[in-house]
Amino acid sequence: MTLSEGKLKRMKAVSNERGVIAAAAMDQRGSLQKSLAAARAVGVKEITPAMMSEFKVVVSRVLTPHASAILLDPEFGLEAAKARSRNAGLLLAYELSGYDNTQPGRLPDLLPHVSVKRIVDWGADAVKILIYYTPQEDASINDVKHAFIERIGAECHTYEIPFFLEFVGYDPKGGDEKGFEYAKAKPEIVRKSMEEFSKPQYRVDVLKVEVPVNAEYVEGSNVFKGQKAYTREEALKHFRDGAAVAARPFIYLSAGVGNQQFVESLKMAVEAGTDFSGVLCGRATWKEGIPVYAKQGAKALEEWLQREGAKNINAVNEAIRSATPWYAKMGVPVPA
Repeated sequence: MTLSEGKLKRMKAVSNERGVIAAAAMDQRGSLQKSLAAARAVGVKEITPAMMSEFKVVVSRVLTPHASAILLDPEFGLEAAKARSRNAGLLLAYELSGYDNTQPGRLPDLLPHVSVKRIVDWGADAVKILIYYTPQEDASINDVKHAFIERIGAECHTYEIPFFLEFVGYDPKGGDEKGFEYAKAKPEIVRKSMEEFSKPQYRVDVLKVEVPVNAEYVEGSNVFKGQKAYTREEALKHFRDGAAVAARPFIYLSAGVGNQQFVESLKMAVEAGTDFSGVLCGRATWKEGIPVYAKQGAKALEEWLQREGAKNINAVNEAIRSATPWYAKMGVPVPA
């Protein structure tokens, strides 16, 4: 891989001094609104945009001193971007939250008032896109998604800003993505998706990937629920198989699991010897603070984050201590 001067400068901005991406994620929108609404105090009629912004500001201010960067959204997160620590780079989401449910295939769309140029103008160091993707989907649907990513890759190339692509797998037949049957299918879905989006036509700089196994179904894991989809050695092989096909730096996302499960998954990645380059970790760090804020407000959330949120993010930081620098995976010289 080669990197333009602009992309190189911005990649340095979102990684730590070891070249590892230790980023916090706070770009949730619809899911966060629903969670806050479900937990809200008596008398709070709705979760307003101001409340969404306030929640993100507090998370950004408290957690970014422990992170190399933070991922936010342009809808509710621009004030939080200003509140981040000086050491933390900024990634901004470009996609519309959710997907088009009026037709099959979970097709993505972009925020209508946002462009890569605007993301650059807002001071971001990277563009992030989330798509729902599975190689098991109908080829005509995946072709639409491939073209969608090609367009964004070209746009990021023009403005010399790194492109982080997050792909989240699903069952096109509507099965439960947290269930046993999907757990057995997940390694292949993750591996084939990593292989696909490593191709040069997409111009993706960093793959933001799911852990290839569900640790709750890994025999012997500390979150094992009793039903085995894989032995620990099989799970480690799935980590290695995914890493082997990745021709781009890749980082793991927490995908809404709790801190203990995510840290256990990262320990397996390290044990497997995978050359992952860090994490973009959201809900595993702060999601238990949602009812705190919803019932008690910003000050209580800040106190909870300083106590528990910092503990969570530092547990993740400890688990990625042996991660591979992104520039080593890219095969580019060590940045000055």
